[in-house]
Amino acid sequence: MGKKASVRKEEKSLADRLKRGPEISFKDITDRKLKGKLRHTENVFKESQKKAAKINEWLLPESSGYLEAEGAERTWQAKQEDIRAAVDVGAARKQLDLVLPELGPYKVNFTRSGRYMLLGGTKGHLAVTDWQRGDLLCEVQVRETVRDVCFLHNETFFAAAQKKYVYVYDKRGIEVHCLRDHTDTLALDFLPHHFMLTSIGEQGVLRYKDTSTGHLIAEHRTKLGPCGVMRQNPSNAVMCLGHARGCVTMWTPTQTSHVVKLLCHRGPIGALSIDESGQYLATAGADGQLKVWDLRHQYRPLHQYFTYSTVTSMDVSQRGLLAVGYGRKIQIWKDGLAQKQESPYMGHSLATHPTSGALTSLRFCPFEDVLALGTEGGVSTLLVPGAGEPNFDSYVANPFANVKERQEGEVRALLDKLQPDTITLDPDMVGRVRKEPEEVAKERAASQEEANRLALEMQRRRADERTKMKGKNRPSRRAKRKQTNIIEERNPAVRERAKAEIHNNVEQKKDEQRQKEQAAPAGTAKALLRFY
Repeated sequence: MGKKASVRKEEKSLADRLKRGPEISFKDITDRKLKGKLRHTENVFKESQKKAAKINEWLLPESSGYLEAEGAERTWQAKQEDIRAAVDVGAARKQLDLVLPELGPYKVNFTRSGRYMLLGGTKGHLAVTDWQRGDLLCEVQVRETVRDVCFLHNETFFAAAQKKYVYVYDKRGIEVHCLRDHTDTLALDFLPHHFMLTSIGEQGVLRYKDTSTGHLIAEHRTKLGPCGVMRQNPSNAVMCLGHARGCVTMWTPTQTSHVVKLLCHRGPIGALSIDESGQYLATAGADGQLKVWDLRHQYRPLHQYFTYSTVTSMDVSQRGLLAVGYGRKIQIWKDGLAQKQESPYMGHSLATHPTSGALTSLRFCPFEDVLALGTEGGVSTLLVPGAGEPNFDSYVANPFANVKERQEGEVRALLDKLQPDTITLDPDMVGRVRKEPEEVAKERAASQEEANRLALEMQRRRADERTKMKGKNRPSRRAKRKQTNIIEERNPAVRERAKAEIHNNVEQKKDEQRQKEQAAPAGTAKALLRFY
């Protein structure tokens, strides 16, 4: 009974995670027809929730596998030969060694699906491979220094930062574009949700290029000298730059100055990386320290590790494993971001490796337990159990997509493309109602009160005019009142002249009356004077 109860609890917790929101209350609904429809919809949601929980239980593994030590053994003592012998044939084939001693050192990069790998040799060698199947898509020798390489939205296009400009090539290795705006570039990165290629180089100028339209979105001068360390925050697409003065700056395309500046080390920044959730930032400097920072609006150091030499490359996997490379050593830390660990999860040395040489770059392969290494002697892959996410979303990145699915995904990504102004430190602010500043709210309330006061005064005036005597508001009276308010220079003279004329007329009539009275004979009655 106890086992069945525990299984039911697990099923219930899984179903609760797949809920589509709180249940609807039918108590206050009086319409029977509406209540029946809502009940039917609620039952459909519950049924789909149960089915989704069962499908997740059948198809999706709950956790990825990790190395487990027994007794006095330690996981960091495990070698690649032992791991390859313990896994199945398909996983063992993913451990590769490409010996290319004449064209290195190499930079490596993966597509979002993890199916294709891009190699960029400093001496001009560029290659795109379907590394799991062993197929070579293209290979080209540009006969020029290559400083960094980066895939664009998928494997059909990739960018290479060459000696002077940044060039874009297609999957056949044909040069498609020459980006003359990006000069002396040292580092490249691509924002997949915004279709923007970012670059920074010896001039210390961060540039954003829209690859769908070809427009230069932004160009920011960091004023901190040359910069060759650049990584994006996967959660909010904010670019993080590591400078020679030991500080890390964060940039968005809409602001001309950095939004955050952290003093992380007492020497130049050698490498940095951010986890998938955007909560932790790992930085390594020339002072021999590796620090982990909290990016949840606090920007404070959580803990630090010491390294034997300057770190040249660093990366965080989808499951939170931190890979650190310095010299010919590679260390992999499990849960090393959330809390400080006493010993690394895995270790590897390139001293006796077929691709011997110093490490230049490393990258985790998405959805695979594989770590790719770019060295001076070629490219290698290591098996790192527990590094990749076992469950993938085919609408986001599908490692098994065919040509038609890839084309549909490309069109869908262009339709869902985000604007540059959506890149902010807080990605949750998009879609929320912006809170008004206190000063603006006070000013708006004061103006509203003033408007209400004036409207009330106007209403009172109109009410007073209506209560006046009858006839006071006739059109003739209104016109007369309007005329009294008109002030003109000629009005006083006109009034004086009119008064003088009236006075003259009255005096003239009186004189005529006196003359008539004087002309009548003596003894004439007054009643007969008008006949004379």
